[in-house]
Amino acid sequence: MTTISQVVFIDPKVCTGCRRCSEVCPVDAIIGSEGEPQSIDTSRCVVCGQCVLTCSAFVTPFDDAAENLPAMRRERGLSENDSSPLFAAHFRNDTRCVANMLADPSKKSMVQCAPAVRTSIAEEYGLAPGTLTPGQLAASLRRLGFDAVYDTIFAADVTIMEEASELLERVESGGTLPMFTSCCPGWVRYMETAWPDLTDHLSSCKSPQQMAGALFKTYGAEIAGVGPEAIASVAVMPCTAKKHEAARPEMQASSHPDVDAVLTVTELAAMLKERGINLAEMPEEEFDIPMGLYSGAGVIFGASGGVMEAALRTAIAVTTGNDVCESGVIFSPAGTGIRRASIDVAGKTVRAVIVSGLANAAPLLEEVRAGKADFDFMEVMCCPGGCVAGGGQPKLLPGIDLADALARRRSGLHRHDKELPVRASHKNESVIALYEKFLEKPLGHRSHELLHTHYGMDSEGHS
Repeated sequence: MTTISQVVFIDPKVCTGCRRCSEVCPVDAIIGSEGEPQSIDTSRCVVCGQCVLTCSAFVTPFDDAAENLPAMRRERGLSENDSSPLFAAHFRNDTRCVANMLADPSKKSMVQCAPAVRTSIAEEYGLAPGTLTPGQLAASLRRLGFDAVYDTIFAADVTIMEEASELLERVESGGTLPMFTSCCPGWVRYMETAWPDLTDHLSSCKSPQQMAGALFKTYGAEIAGVGPEAIASVAVMPCTAKKHEAARPEMQASSHPDVDAVLTVTELAAMLKERGINLAEMPEEEFDIPMGLYSGAGVIFGASGGVMEAALRTAIAVTTGNDVCESGVIFSPAGTGIRRASIDVAGKTVRAVIVSGLANAAPLLEEVRAGKADFDFMEVMCCPGGCVAGGGQPKLLPGIDLADALARRRSGLHRHDKELPVRASHKNESVIALYEKFLEKPLGHRSHELLHTHYGMDSEGHS
């Protein structure tokens, strides 16, 4: 089983002890004195990769230590011919693993892309943050050799079907409230390590990445006419914590890992460049049907507040019969990284909270622990701004306005939402067909088997 220490690393041979990484770590997991190499307390780390994004200590071919570069690249699983700098903080490279899967003729390869990937990968080709490239992304993955180019956004739509139903069921039956979203693996790990007594508040839904993987090896395997063991399931994510999530032993709905390998945005870009595939010059192509069809609601999962807005669009439609493109609910600022609103759902008032950045969640969790919480549903994204700022996104160099770049990525997702003909998850034709042909209904027996899990210290994912 993959452990935390095998996903994010700080190389003591490169680290200068500047401690910039400790300033952005939301759980104080960076250990070390100033001027000395730092290390990671893996019992606290949530694998968000913010330390990787901010690290400024590196080795280049022009440094005195350059003679060690080939060996260092081999140790990290990187190409020895690459001349890009090596930073002290880095994450596990899985490009070789994916290349081997693609070269295996016994495997049907299926790939999914998280929403935030299509608004940032163009930066690897010199284009501005926020440049949308969904069509070029699909074409590039096809040229790389994937048999089926599906999309995490389809699974985000399925997540809304399950999570909105779960919230309504908890509200109507007097279940555990407030309910917390469970899409963000850094947030889930934080709950398991720092707030284990509150894990029952987490939605039992798997994240969209894991739902997609479970469906690839069951529904997708049926479509491909093979067994789950013949599917190579790959995810392209803006997030380093997704690598750890995929390795959780309970994420094996078909008795095989839901997701076999996770590539970050930068890893995918490296694979494409090595194969001479210029994403920026690719023609626009569609994702494959059925699990590549998605709604605008699923797209906005990639930015803070998006899961809440997507859930509200479907909850309003299900409880009032009034289909809406946008919920119209306006969340008001209520402290650093926190926004609140009250919404009428099924004749009851639901008080909702959106939290952007893990460090901002603690005061609200204290209220829950003390039995004084004045809200019913809470969305938390570990990285400030959501997945657009994930640890697997392209590194923004000094001199780049970080806030402006993240705003552009977020704006790109909302623009894409508005461009799509279907903007609510329950209106996605492929999602409707999935329930009619395979899952039967949200929260049904098969949904629970494939798409839900149990979080907490008695699961094995906290290791």
